[in-house]
Amino acid sequence: MVDVILDTIIDSLKLLPFLFLSYLLIEFIEHKSSKTLEKILKNSGKFGSVIGSALGIVPQCGFSVTASNLYASRVITIGTLIAVFLSTSDEAIPVLLAHPNSAMPILKIILFKFIIGIIAGVIIDFIFRKKHNLTTEIEDVHNHMHEMCSHCDCNEGHTILKPALKHTLNIFVYIFIVAFILNTFIYIIGEESLSKLLMSGSIFQPIISALIGLIPNCASSVLLTELYLAGNISFASIIAGLCSGSGIGMIVLFKVNHNLKENLKILASVYGISCLFGIIISLVGII
Repeated sequence: MVDVILDTIIDSLKLLPFLFLSYLLIEFIEHKSSKTLEKILKNSGKFGSVIGSALGIVPQCGFSVTASNLYASRVITIGTLIAVFLSTSDEAIPVLLAHPNSAMPILKIILFKFIIGIIAGVIIDFIFRKKHNLTTEIEDVHNHMHEMCSHCDCNEGHTILKPALKHTLNIFVYIFIVAFILNTFIYIIGEESLSKLLMSGSIFQPIISALIGLIPNCASSVLLTELYLAGNISFASIIAGLCSGSGIGMIVLFKVNHNLKENLKILASVYGISCLFGIIISLVGII
């Protein structure tokens, strides 16, 4: 058991400098362009699904929060909203960036989620095209976004060092806890039992991963990423899990959009689409 603790500490500490550099880069990008990208999303029009899916790629849950508020104000379509949700990876990209040899997995995950977001968004907008009733009046959308993101102080002041350091420490703690739990679990029950629990080798594993992704917390994306890097879940499964996970974007939707029935349909759609594409990727055999 001592070896488990030491291995967890050493492996986690190795990631710390790369994690900080990743968040420093992300904070710089968001600090310089977040308002511009938000305006692009507002004015996306018929290209909403494409632009929404592209903006959702930006790490963390900022744009899923923005999309929820814009949809509640009927500034963007339901297809654009779902495209953003599906392409959002929350904390998965920074965690992957912390691993120096993960360039190819990152590119593959981003590409697949981008494509899935576009396909799903376009189809959904086509189906519900007659129900679109967008408005040009945007009131308090930006304030809503800052209100919901206030817990992380993403835009605190004019410096990027403090939020980058805060994000790094928060996710480092998550990584350490997740790694410790996984290592302890494997130590107690063995890798074979863990594989059976996660349905390794089954085309239905993405269904379990998508359920984990629905947990409205960055811990779910960290857990899925660690499971993938450890080889416990497949590429199809991490795609399904990260597609269903939209950070706190889904929570914001339930708060600002008062049509509960509609919110539940969106939640079910995101989960169903994530499972469907995960199973398709698994059947095709893309790894």
